[in-house]
Amino acid sequence: MATALPVADARQVRRYARTLVRRHPRALAAALGLHAAAAAAGLVAPRLLGDLVEGISRGVASTTVDRIALLIAGFVVAQAVLVRFAHLASARLGERVLAELREEFVDRVLALPLSTVERAGTGDLLTRTSRDVSALSRTVRFAVPETLIAVVTVAFVVGALLLVGPLLMLPSLLAVPVLWAGTRWYLRRAPDGYLRENAAYSDITDGISETVEGSRTTEALRQQPRRRARTDADIRRSYAAERYTLRLRTVFFPVAELGYVIPVVATLLLGGWWYLEGWVTLGQVTAATLYAQQLVDPVDRLLTWLDELQVGGASMARLLGVATPAEPTGPTGPTGPAVPTVPVEHALSGGDRRVAAYDVRYAYRAGRDVLHGVTLVPEPGEKLAMVGPSGAGKSTLGRLLAGVHAPRSGSVTVAGRRLDELPLAELRRHVALVTQEHHVFIGTLRDNVAMVRPDADTTAVRSALTAVEALDWADALPDGLDTVVGAGGHPLSPAQAQQLALARLVLADPHTLVLDEATSLIDPRAARQLERSLAAVLAGRTVVAIAHRLFSAHDADRVAVVEGGRITELGPHEELVAAGGAYAALWRSWHGDRP
Repeated sequence: MATALPVADARQVRRYARTLVRRHPRALAAALGLHAAAAAAGLVAPRLLGDLVEGISRGVASTTVDRIALLIAGFVVAQAVLVRFAHLASARLGERVLAELREEFVDRVLALPLSTVERAGTGDLLTRTSRDVSALSRTVRFAVPETLIAVVTVAFVVGALLLVGPLLMLPSLLAVPVLWAGTRWYLRRAPDGYLRENAAYSDITDGISETVEGSRTTEALRQQPRRRARTDADIRRSYAAERYTLRLRTVFFPVAELGYVIPVVATLLLGGWWYLEGWVTLGQVTAATLYAQQLVDPVDRLLTWLDELQVGGASMARLLGVATPAEPTGPTGPTGPAVPTVPVEHALSGGDRRVAAYDVRYAYRAGRDVLHGVTLVPEPGEKLAMVGPSGAGKSTLGRLLAGVHAPRSGSVTVAGRRLDELPLAELRRHVALVTQEHHVFIGTLRDNVAMVRPDADTTAVRSALTAVEALDWADALPDGLDTVVGAGGHPLSPAQAQQLALARLVLADPHTLVLDEATSLIDPRAARQLERSLAAVLAGRTVVAIAHRLFSAHDADRVAVVEGGRITELGPHEELVAAGGAYAALWRSWHGDRP
């Protein structure tokens, strides 16, 4: 079962929102200023209309009426112009903030340890990069600016009502308890509801992705009903989550609509009564009613976008949650024996480049260690093969040596420094994991090779391709190194794609490689070529080869036999065969020999 990535809490979301505001004080002030000016311009017309009604009741001259009408038209035009520029300022600010959010999210995703992504599965991460980013985009582009506009407009309308007459402000206050109670009820339930809705959508994505990727296996094992049942269950959970948030809206929106009507009706009724009593003038009642009517639009906008803000808040919490969670290390964190500290300058200059594991333990699930106190110290320049039955812990130990996982206890070091304390960029200058998996990114062939060293020139790129015997076919591409490859680009064969991955390693130049049967699933003819390419990459480096087939162990300098999460034998091939232990039995079984 995949473990969902963490979700930021409300305090973290609010703190990050405040950080975004502090980054753009001038742009925010300009947008708010323009919205305030537009709101102020819109407040003049009701007051002038109230004066016009009052003047007509007293018999003012037609020239006065014309002058007031022209003033109203002028302020309406001024408001339209100010609204246009206010929206432009808000849109620019929103796009700038959204760009920063996307860039920071990409940084967080790329900083995730591979083990974290593997435990979480692809569905949750894909949902966050697609649905949550899209939801947050809508919130930043529309909900936040519209909410700011609504808040500013409400503040100015309330101020205008007070200036018309404090007594005429009272009818509008009747809506406050209704709106307060409805909003409070909604906000207590909506955030968790939208988080559950997004999490359920992640489950659907994860299940569909898994079904598509494993479609051949599903068909071969006749597991279609089981996969359909999984998808149906995910959809039912998603339906229940969406139905819950829909129920919240069906309660909240009618309550809000009632709150809009109350101020207008109450102002007309009470204002008319107070006019008859002589407490207010007809012009004041007219202006107050128009202002109460003007409150409807910003309050409606505020409460309508409040729902969108909840969706965006839930999405932001999920995006901020994509941080760099630590490996499961137990209550006290990774522990292990003290290791000698080597100065960084000495390590990088080649004085001591040894990768070593000391008494390491690791568990994918708490309380179930798959490695039990393993110590393994490959010598610089040595080719060391790890063999053993499936599930013995070979790949797990290899991933610890490559820095993909951090040990639950014990330590894995390079140049005397713990791997889990090194920045990722520095770690990959020391050690890299090579698997059957490879990826061709959308872009030129040159960019695909040079991505590990963006400052590499054409000569360095061509040298790396030459080292893995890939330059001939690279030059034969339609545009040579400038040929666009990847999805939608020039297709590369699996062998070419893996040679491309090996060329990246040559350019990255780590001193230690951990191989997890990098060519085992390639066609035999392509595998022979890839073996030659791989030999060029391995030359002069320390190599830890996870050997699922024993022919890889025969030529190694030493062989480590892993059984039950422990190293039970360690030594050269000939010595282990002669010893007649577990490795000798594996060797005879692989050759079909009998004792």
